[in-house]
Amino acid sequence: MQLIWLRSDLRVHDNTALAAACERGPTLAVWLASPGQWQAHDDAPCKVDFWLRNLSALREQLAALNIPLLIRQADTWDQAPAVLSQLCREYQVQALHLNDEYGIHESRRDQAVEIALSQSGVGVHRHLDQLLFRPGSILTRSGSYFQVFSQFRKVCHERLHLALPTLQRAIAPQAPVDISSDPVPGQISGFATPPNSLRALWPAGEAEAHQRLQRFVDEVAEDYQQLRDIPAVAGTSQLSAYLAAGVVSPRQCLHQALAHNRGEFDSGNPGLVTWINELLWREFYKHILVGYPRVSRHRAFRPETEALPWRHAPDELKAWQEGRTGIPIIDAAMRQLLATGWMHNRLRMIVAMFLTKNLLIDWREGERFFMRHLIDGDLAANNGGWQWSASTGTDAVPYFRIFNPVSQSRRFDSQGRFIRQWLPELIDMDEKNIHNPLFECELFANNQCYPQPIVDLGSSRQRALDAFKQLSTRQYEEHQF
Repeated sequence: MQLIWLRSDLRVHDNTALAAACERGPTLAVWLASPGQWQAHDDAPCKVDFWLRNLSALREQLAALNIPLLIRQADTWDQAPAVLSQLCREYQVQALHLNDEYGIHESRRDQAVEIALSQSGVGVHRHLDQLLFRPGSILTRSGSYFQVFSQFRKVCHERLHLALPTLQRAIAPQAPVDISSDPVPGQISGFATPPNSLRALWPAGEAEAHQRLQRFVDEVAEDYQQLRDIPAVAGTSQLSAYLAAGVVSPRQCLHQALAHNRGEFDSGNPGLVTWINELLWREFYKHILVGYPRVSRHRAFRPETEALPWRHAPDELKAWQEGRTGIPIIDAAMRQLLATGWMHNRLRMIVAMFLTKNLLIDWREGERFFMRHLIDGDLAANNGGWQWSASTGTDAVPYFRIFNPVSQSRRFDSQGRFIRQWLPELIDMDEKNIHNPLFECELFANNQCYPQPIVDLGSSRQRALDAFKQLSTRQYEEHQF
């Protein structure tokens, strides 16, 4: 009996480990519920719910292939070796198949499982699946991991010119086995079920993921380069949650994009080329997890920035979290996150830079809050994005480049459509003033009070510049003596 251990690969099609297991013989699938570990990793309730709903859909697909799905409990990952060892004994499993994951805790978990099962004579086969290129295969000439995306992308393009990652062949149904599938729990203790309004935005299943992918390349991708920065329009693929849970693979996304761009990934339609680059950004941050494990430990990629004088400002942090900063684009973005489990990428950069630069609050506070609310929460992408905005990370924005949220709002939501959608108290504001309302509460026609800004953008920008300049000065002095 072959066993596939499902994790962030909740699909039947183009699943490397599943295909490999089925080629070797009768196959059984298992999924581990690990609520203690998920809480330690700040996984959002809506994300866990999304897993469960996709797992339920996957269970039906596996049943059509006569592959039973078992659900086991391993509250924390240090219990996984014992749980899987017991399962292998119970069903006389000869080999375990799994698709690699790349956080430091995930890597340690998988190594511990491999050691435990090998001692019992069970083979462990690890597969490349959630990436196009295996970490360690895209390196600088000196043999180190790239720290700059443009250089990383150049090598990726060279490799793609030589050979494209291939899709796995469709899996044929196996002969029925006398093992019953377990029911998928509707809820996990410690994780509240999100409201139906949120769940409805993210239907489960491979069919939904591929419909979104098809709709994107057919209707949006051609103008993606222009539309992706406008939060009031559906100008992105809306696939991030499905990629994070492995309901669709990056290979499937790449092949679909290439099919609509005459096989080109670095020329042709600018929208599709830009979107393929976004797939490579995702790749880049996963490679960073492996090459620089400190980012998995909540450490700054640039160690010298650990000395930044981050402010302890709990009231300002709470106002940011609740969408009460008095800066409309910030508040609208945060309310979108709370209501939908997702935030437009341009807005993620704007709110992150506001927290880390204008409020000078540690980027880790923002990273943690995002993970606790994002349905597409992914350690590599979330950490990479936050450290980029905070100027502490790889390929980081220069510290002196600080987004002005009001200017960003006027540029990317010029008519205030996005702001009005999420801030009904500003619905009657004109296009000029909605980005920076400076009126008293009683002047609003609907009599709802919108707060005054919690920080002055000009002076707070200078405060951030001074903090980074002092850091640079200390570095210079330390290098001199």
